Amino acid sequence: MTVKFHWYLPTHGDTTTIADNRGDAASRARSHLQPTLENLTALVRTAEDLGFEAALTPTGSHCEDSWLATAALAQHTERLTFLVAFRPGVLSPTLAVQQVGTYQRFTGNRLALNIVTGGDDAEMRRYGDAIDKSARYRRTAEFLTVVRGAWSNPEFTFHGEFYNVENARTAYPVETVPTVYFGGSSPEAIEVAAEHADVYLTWGEPPDQVAEKIDRVRVAAARHGREVRFGLRLHTVARPTEEQAWQRADELIAGLDPDAVRRAHDRYLSSGSEGQRRMAALTTGQLTDARSLEVHPGLWAGPSLLRDGAGTAAIGSYEQVAAVFAEYAGLGISEFVLSGYPQADEIGHVGHGVLPLVRAGLPV
Repeated sequence: MTVKFHWYLPTHGDTTTIADNRGDAASRARSHLQPTLENLTALVRTAEDLGFEAALTPTGSHCEDSWLATAALAQHTERLTFLVAFRPGVLSPTLAVQQVGTYQRFTGNRLALNIVTGGDDAEMRRYGDAIDKSARYRRTAEFLTVVRGAWSNPEFTFHGEFYNVENARTAYPVETVPTVYFGGSSPEAIEVAAEHADVYLTWGEPPDQVAEKIDRVRVAAARHGREVRFGLRLHTVARPTEEQAWQRADELIAGLDPDAVRRAHDRYLSSGSEGQRRMAALTTGQLTDARSLEVHPGLWAGPSLLRDGAGTAAIGSYEQVAAVFAEYAGLGISEFVLSGYPQADEIGHVGHGVLPLVRAGLPV
């Protein structure tokens, strides 16, 4: 099995520690990396030079628009694919097909899609989207039905609960269909992934939990006569030695406010996102030392203390982090989307220290 590695693109700005990761643009501590075209270009060029295959953007009101930002960055790179995250509820499926076609033609087919069904309810209301979670997944399924139908036919008509599309078409056909990534831990999410996704993307839960989720997705996909590949979204704290990695982990959580950690934990546990609740359940909400947050050998839950979304990191020496990747690959994970604090530093540790071990096929 060929394993692919991608990097995360901080279009919301980057920070040096987890403690700096909170607040809005006005109150947040000055970021290590502001999301300017110059800074983001430097990061994606580094990712390309180090052999990463794609750069994943976030989506939401906290960051720059993923379509526009990556379209600009694509003009400053040659090979890197952009894994563009977006929410179906704020975009017409026919317009999405048109955007995909333009993007592919203008970048030499360097687009992949990360379908994000929604955020928390407050975030969705910012976009004027107030339907409930179950309905959002039904809408996503219809959206992808229309998109794939328009990709496959000169004209496509669809009548459903959320979309009524007559003779959807574009000026030019989409000759290279992008890979569709999709995540979510709820039964509704897994059903959408099974029917429509090419790659099911999950956060870095302990291996036994990831294995159980992979099994559920495989069974669901088989009901539709399909096979799905699997990817893992994970941070890293990789250093030449194990001691240096844990020293860096201590630095990452230094300065965290215990009350803020406790409040965040309570909020995550009551989140409407099943994946977010699963991340929160890995810790107690108590601020302790870095070592106590190791939830599986080489898997550290420090980022989850005060970060929405993916909350675990592969931690240790370069050899140990490579071993974590190997363990997940043994479960069927064929793609890793990585990040670290700060991005511009951590990508060098992974690209220069870890990936050569993986690519050499050394026993780790």
